[in-house]
Amino acid sequence: MDLRNVGVESPLLSMLEDMLELSEEAEKGGRNNPSRAYVRDAKAMAATPADVVEYPDRYLFVVDMPGIKGSEMRVQVENDNVLVVSGERRREKGKEKEEGVQYVRMERRVGKFMRKFVIPDNADKDAISAVCQDGVLTVTVPKYPPPQPKRPKTIEVKTA
Repeated sequence: MDLRNVGVESPLLSMLEDMLELSEEAEKGGRNNPSRAYVRDAKAMAATPADVVEYPDRYLFVVDMPGIKGSEMRVQVENDNVLVVSGERRREKGKEKEEGVQYVRMERRVGKFMRKFVIPDNADKDAISAVCQDGVLTVTVPKYPPPQPKRPKTIEVKTA
């Protein structure tokens, strides 16, 4: 049932509707259905905007994370070539408990977020740094210097 057809639209209802659709598909016996964890991770990745910029000496991964503290973010390298940025945005506590206070609209996403990026081979994975400022996480991945061109080796010719 699409709840939007009856004029009700909210992120919570959309999430519940997606969950109901997943359980209906699972009941039909389909074996290739995505798991709930996969769907959750896919939504988390799609909801986290990011830019990747290449400079001559480094790569920058710029991820928007408004309202999230640096201590709530995690930056990791998996499988030696995948940069993973993850964390969780929690709902502000106490607002619903106040007398007469209720959400009229709730559009800011809460919950887990994650982005994965493949790191190029010329990246120095041991020198990665991350800085969070004004809700923007910037991960800097330096590049290795380009290899020096090999000089031809001169072999002395001896006379016999």
